[in-house]
Amino acid sequence: MRVENSALFHTGVSVLAMLSAWGATAAHAQEAAAPSTAWEASRTIDDNAAISTGVAKARDPLNSATSTSALKERDISALAPMSLADLLRNVPGIRAEAGTGVANNSYTVRGLPLVNAGAKYLQLQEDGLPVLEFGDFFVAPSDIFLRADLNVAQIESIRGGSSSTFASNAPGGVVNLVSKTGEVEGGSVQASAGIDYATQRLDAEYGGQLGGGWRFHIGGFYRQGEGPRRTGYDALQGGQVKLNVTRQFSNGYIRFNAKLLDDRFPYYYTYPVAVSGTNEKPSFRNVANFDINSDTAQSRYITARVAPGYNGAIATTNMQDDMRAKSKAIGFEAQFTLGGWTLAERFRYADNSGVLNQVVPLSVAPAADLAALFTGQPGNVLTYATGPAKGSTVNPATVNGNGLLMATGFYRAGINSMRNVTNDFRASRAWDLHGGTLTTTFGVYKALQDLVTTEGMTSVFQDVAGHGKSALVDVRRADGTMITQNGVVDYGFLGQPGVNRNADMRYDVTAPYASFNVQKGRFALGGSLRYDMGRVRGSAFNDTTTRPQDMNGDGRIDLGGPEATVPVIDPTTAWPVHYNYHYVSYSAGLNYRVAETLSVFARYSRGARAGADSVLFSPALDRGTGGLIDRSAEYDPVRQVEGGFKYRSGGVIVNVTAFHALTRETNSQIYNDANGNQVFGVVQRSYRTYGAELESRVRKGPFSVTGNLTLSGGKITAANDPAVVGKKPRHQAAAIYSLTPQFENDLVTVGVNVVGQTSSYSQDVNQLKMPGFTTVGAFVQVRPIERLSLALNASNLFNTMAFVDIGDATIPSYGVVLGRTLPGRMVTASARVFF
Repeated sequence: MRVENSALFHTGVSVLAMLSAWGATAAHAQEAAAPSTAWEASRTIDDNAAISTGVAKARDPLNSATSTSALKERDISALAPMSLADLLRNVPGIRAEAGTGVANNSYTVRGLPLVNAGAKYLQLQEDGLPVLEFGDFFVAPSDIFLRADLNVAQIESIRGGSSSTFASNAPGGVVNLVSKTGEVEGGSVQASAGIDYATQRLDAEYGGQLGGGWRFHIGGFYRQGEGPRRTGYDALQGGQVKLNVTRQFSNGYIRFNAKLLDDRFPYYYTYPVAVSGTNEKPSFRNVANFDINSDTAQSRYITARVAPGYNGAIATTNMQDDMRAKSKAIGFEAQFTLGGWTLAERFRYADNSGVLNQVVPLSVAPAADLAALFTGQPGNVLTYATGPAKGSTVNPATVNGNGLLMATGFYRAGINSMRNVTNDFRASRAWDLHGGTLTTTFGVYKALQDLVTTEGMTSVFQDVAGHGKSALVDVRRADGTMITQNGVVDYGFLGQPGVNRNADMRYDVTAPYASFNVQKGRFALGGSLRYDMGRVRGSAFNDTTTRPQDMNGDGRIDLGGPEATVPVIDPTTAWPVHYNYHYVSYSAGLNYRVAETLSVFARYSRGARAGADSVLFSPALDRGTGGLIDRSAEYDPVRQVEGGFKYRSGGVIVNVTAFHALTRETNSQIYNDANGNQVFGVVQRSYRTYGAELESRVRKGPFSVTGNLTLSGGKITAANDPAVVGKKPRHQAAAIYSLTPQFENDLVTVGVNVVGQTSSYSQDVNQLKMPGFTTVGAFVQVRPIERLSLALNASNLFNTMAFVDIGDATIPSYGVVLGRTLPGRMVTASARVFF
């Protein structure tokens, strides 16, 4: 789509005029006294929109040339999101693909490319420091180690603007989960359970004064159950505990904090769904005995994964362990005013580790056809390798009523260490300019990020069955030759080398930065500069050859099956990684306060994202020296221009920002080739994106409406694959929107949450379209007595088939593709007691 500046201006003015007319009669938000108890805090409307994330100093948004937002605890409690990504669908400018479950979701901002999972250009923070230095590590994006629970006071976000210069590797924006710190006395306990899905959860939090200037807050959660999709076993189990203790002084404070996270959760990938029609106007429906909204490829009948280990060793994994994230973090922060200077210090040491066991469908087809593809001949015999029908023959034409068979990857990534040590120190001072104010800030950021991981994949055959009842399938040629072994067709990635990958890396980042802001009368002019320097040291290796190996321990090697070509994982083949990078980021903005209720602003920024692990296995790295052959792979630059207006009067808030960005990147991606097979490859591209975002809220008495809209367009302007040049990036919808009307009084809160997007292309070749969708959630909270809140929340109330990913680029001849949707309808009941 194309966003014309004049159309955007007139649209903004029209919306502003319409809301101003109502805003003139709207009740002004009352400056209520700060709540003193947790119960009062849960009932207090807080319209303070000033944030401290990604800026030098918290300011009234109408005095700042940035686009910022804040989700308060009340908002989070009402929406009751299933994951952080589910919650961030309600933030303007951010596209969150919340289809993988609790974590490992995908995030981007303002149309910046989303080539892989994770958050490449959008940094996820916890209390002002990044969870991981790079948000899109292939094995573990940063949301793996981040949970939004009752500890969170608010979630702040900045899109574009000064995020390039007040955070490393965050040119698109920053999302920061800000914790409660004990200013409010008391706490709460909340028990919740799924009505139509099997999960139970307990949350608790408490804070208050300790005396002598000390205060504290502690909280956490624990959950267990099958989860929102049917796996056939309890796939969710775990939780976290967070604690902070603060000592307040007359001129500042010092705070100590700690977190313990141990959480096991499933990973949802793309699953079979029937499709008809054309690539431009496809029509989707469930295949027999498998619901794309509520089923998975995980199963009670799928347990063991056998795979090659180092130097001929054999490794066995229980796939029902799913994904497990562990984090032990300690830190402190301090802020003091000394001699006119405000000194702020933040430090965190986080020992992050875990394991990822993922059942990843790679291709699906009629059972007879898929078997013939691997045997090279028709007439194959299929038998069950696991499950209650183990050993019995499978009728390929009628199996499970759908006649389908999947080639699936049992992917495992061991996160031996993603240890992260981060420190950020800054000093600020405001100078009197005789009628104006000059604020200067100087700071130094330092981070050490480890990446010690092992990856591998074993490929199997499994049938397509819902309710957690899928089983592995053996395939035998008509002459009796087995091509599988207990369902395994390949002890690697369907014959493709290089997927058994190992890395032992240390990323060392140092970034001094500085900013100024001059405010005089109605004008504010600001600028900031950051210089990132990175040292990348370590080693990496992957499998390049195969050899015969006895994998099932029967004392012989079956040369007609997968034992004939087992990947060789040899640490002695490791290559060095040894290079440095550096880049300059800058941002400058001008804000003009037209009136007490209105301001306009403009900003230009240049930031970047360092290459991280996407470089390790790419052609850009010289495997002899460890240096970079292609210096452009050091970092991926982003240049942005943005401008807009902000309006606030009484109960009406309207913020409109237009944006334009140029991006260049190197990344890795799993995608489908021309034959429909999933492959792993490296992509190098340049992009141009543009659009506008709208954030609005109207509050009048007990009624409120919050609405967000992001319009974006763009194309791939250069690529190592010429076929995608001039195409729209995959998954980029022309419009993303959310709308939340709500009614609230002392007894009840009731509302709906409407979130959706227009259609987009499944892959960069721009053939098969993913249809647009709108999901509707509903929530009601009842407070029958003091300090008790009963709630009922429904997400995706109408069970919409909401696609966020389709692996196929076109509709195949057999009419079945692999797609990922948001979870179907889920209804949750909860009770929260305050004390």
